[in-house]
Amino acid sequence: MKALVIGGGIAGPTTALALQKAGIESVVFEAYDTTADGVGGMLTVAPNGLAALGIAGLSPDFGDPLRHMVMADAQGRTLGRISGGVSRVVTRAELYQRLRERTAAQQIKVEYGKRLEDVEHHENGVTATFSDGSTESGDVLIGADGIRSRVREIIDPGAPGPEYVGLLGFGSYAENSGVHGEPETMYFVFGSSFLGYWQQPDGTVAWFNNLAVPEPAATAPGDVWLERLREAYGDDMPAKQLLAHSHEVVAAGPLEIMPSVPRWHRGRMVLVGDSAHAPSASSGQGASLAAESAVQLARCLRDIPDLTQAFATYERLRRPRVERIAARAARTNSNKRGIGPVTRLLMPLVMKAFGAKAFTKDQNYRIDWDAQVSR
Repeated sequence: MKALVIGGGIAGPTTALALQKAGIESVVFEAYDTTADGVGGMLTVAPNGLAALGIAGLSPDFGDPLRHMVMADAQGRTLGRISGGVSRVVTRAELYQRLRERTAAQQIKVEYGKRLEDVEHHENGVTATFSDGSTESGDVLIGADGIRSRVREIIDPGAPGPEYVGLLGFGSYAENSGVHGEPETMYFVFGSSFLGYWQQPDGTVAWFNNLAVPEPAATAPGDVWLERLREAYGDDMPAKQLLAHSHEVVAAGPLEIMPSVPRWHRGRMVLVGDSAHAPSASSGQGASLAAESAVQLARCLRDIPDLTQAFATYERLRRPRVERIAARAARTNSNKRGIGPVTRLLMPLVMKAFGAKAFTKDQNYRIDWDAQVSR
């Protein structure tokens, strides 16, 4: 079997590596002419995601380790604490580079400047046509081309697209702010607006936040946003200190979420990662879920000869989990948009339930690569 993997970001190379482990040849096609070195902000890979990446052959020694999460209010009072397995906080650029190095080491072919135009089915496979006029044929075509997936459009022209959740994401670094944190601990502060931060090994504090903005196209220079953030947080601590000691702000862009995608596959085409399920950054599970889906798809193609049955089984294994996490992320987004007195009052109970159930369950999820997939 030969797979055409569309998309060279995070999900595409992970899928190609998992397919290779399953004994399936693949070629990765990236729309852009060059690699994405240095592109993107920070993300967290949860223990379940690290386990999936490990199956694909990636060592979990990238980024910074994260073992604890502390929820606090605007006065710095702890609302809840969650400790579990080791996550990794990493720039998207670093994770991308590690995956690119791994695919190169495994001699998996990656072609750049290959923007997908269309897909044609024929008796024994599929043929992809790219915007440069070139074509490539294979047995299956896998859409790992992100939240604005062209493959998703081809599978179902009526499929929904990403939805803006009413929040813009920002991030930066603060030096000599007087804000400190425990090692390997991330803090989530629910004050006038949501803010997260952690202390890096060199003593600087990295922070990110979400600001409710009605229109996703709202743009302004970084210094304008920094002043707006300072006004929005007022006297909230530690946000006030962090923002006062930050000299620039990076607008990471709008937070988006994928509604439920009706069709994950058609014929010899199938979706993986954000093209099928993007739960928004509030989930903390986007990259991890993409890695899981890549591994599960490879297992299904390995063990089930009939493509229709393989794709259906893959969807059955993945859809309930990813949609449950997306639904919880949507509720989190709602809380971030309006953190009022009632939300602050109930937050300790919410955090306690979150830590005891959903968070632990999601992070403890593991895929048994060696187990035979049953339909």
